[in-house]
Amino acid sequence: MKYITFTIPCYNSENYMRRCVDSLLVGGEDVEILIIDDGSSDRTGAIADEYEMLYPNIVKAVHKPNGGHGSGVNKGLELAHGLYYKVVDSDDWFDRDAYLKMLDKIKSFEVAQFPDLIICNYVYDHLDEGIQKPMNYRNVFPTEKMCNWNTIGHFHPSQYLIMHALMFQTKVLRQSGVKLPEHTFYVDNLFSYQPLPYAKNLYYMDIDLYHYYLGREDQSVNEKVLMKRIDQQIRVTELVAKSVDLREVKKMYPKLAVYMMRNISIMLSISSIHLLLIKTEEAFQKRKRMWEQVKDYDRMLYYRLRCSTLSGLTYLPGRLGGKITVGGYRMARKIYQFQ
Repeated sequence: MKYITFTIPCYNSENYMRRCVDSLLVGGEDVEILIIDDGSSDRTGAIADEYEMLYPNIVKAVHKPNGGHGSGVNKGLELAHGLYYKVVDSDDWFDRDAYLKMLDKIKSFEVAQFPDLIICNYVYDHLDEGIQKPMNYRNVFPTEKMCNWNTIGHFHPSQYLIMHALMFQTKVLRQSGVKLPEHTFYVDNLFSYQPLPYAKNLYYMDIDLYHYYLGREDQSVNEKVLMKRIDQQIRVTELVAKSVDLREVKKMYPKLAVYMMRNISIMLSISSIHLLLIKTEEAFQKRKRMWEQVKDYDRMLYYRLRCSTLSGLTYLPGRLGGKITVGGYRMARKIYQFQ
């Protein structure tokens, strides 16, 4: 039985993908590793083939035309045979001890007791600078106890459920209908949002499992890169806002609805801030249109976001409001070391 399918979307990843793949091979034949070569022009495809040849019962090399990160995630989910599905970016890696502990825990569950969603800690890893910032959820979820969205605690302002912290059952992802757009960055926001209401049983392990590498100049979360790709960030924010009816979620899981509202708020905040950083009239108009689109889609959502969430503070009127917003962002970035 394959307990976990790992998908590694790769595009010109020859310089760092081995660290990622090697960290996942520790799971042996209990796992399946799909290396998705997304139309690379370097040796990424050849390296993937080498791994498949060396580990034919674990690794599968998948070659496809370039479609972007979301396309790779979609292809992996289409091909997955594992009970759980986990996306690992090609420049990231797993902690060995935490990985083995998680795998042992999964294997210890009775068949009828597998949680729909397993949550673990992740680490912002500025590897080249020797700086690490672990992110945990001890205040939100009970440790190594089954729970649900109605029995969780409250998220701190710096906490949100990113893709690196989550591992859904494969069938839950398929049931949710999540499908990521191609040739678009930041689609992991949709992946870590849309399936949440479909996960009925949750299980948190207080282990620093996923190392999220930060430091490459071409990285999508790099501030300059994000400003360049701001239209894609805005598009994903809109897709997230429209992917789930929060009124329906609130009927079953009020605490989850609050979190999901906050998630949209965070995404709007990121887009608003980076549009301010661009400092052009066109960017200011895009910021205005972005908020108008939310209002057109869901007026109640718009007013709640404006009046009762963080994103409202990033849409302060005038140039002075913009300066206050950017100043707050700079301070948060310094404190939390997220880039």
